Amino acid sequence: MTAYETLRHFADSYGLAVITALYLTLCLWHFRPGAKAHVAAAKHSIFRGEDHD
Repeated sequence: MTAYETLRHFADSYGLAVITALYLTLCLWHFRPGAKAHVAAAKHSIFRGEDHD
């Protein structure tokens, strides 16, 4: 088996599982209970430093 075939087999099987798990982890990270303050701070961060009358 060549290196290409070995890497191709890994990408087709385990690589896909790892990428899917990473994607779900990153998407669901914002919905964890401890993230509420961080999400609120990020939501309002674009308005910092603006003066409105």
